[in-house]
Amino acid sequence: MTEVKLQEAVGKLKESGVRITPQRHAVLEFLLNAKIHPTADDIYKALEGKFPNMSVATVYNNLRVFREIGLVRELTYGDSSSRFDCNTSKHYHIICESCGKIVDFHYPSLDEVESLAEQVTGFDVSHHRMEIYGTCNVCKNTKKALV
Repeated sequence: MTEVKLQEAVGKLKESGVRITPQRHAVLEFLLNAKIHPTADDIYKALEGKFPNMSVATVYNNLRVFREIGLVRELTYGDSSSRFDCNTSKHYHIICESCGKIVDFHYPSLDEVESLAEQVTGFDVSHHRMEIYGTCNVCKNTKKALV
């Protein structure tokens, strides 16, 4: 499945006139295979062995291009580093307050909030964002083990 998504993403880049460099391909492939919502540094560290001449700036530049084309979403949650998500469908995130882990979940009923907000306020709503915070199972179990 990831190979199909990768080819679709490469096709979208080509349609947008973006050249497919080996580094760009590797960053895209890493994002599509990531089980986490990585930072640019996470991506850089994962790929630096394969591309020793690649800089963090190259990763950031590629992420910017991917974001502009709509291949990734940039997640900012108040800390200093953005995280990136290849799942661009409407969904929400729950964030661990201890380790920063981010997990996707979908709850379609919340889509109605936009419609209600438009009706009540007269705004043209473009989007909404909801964040839920808590403690993941790993951190919760670590805390229990320490007690």
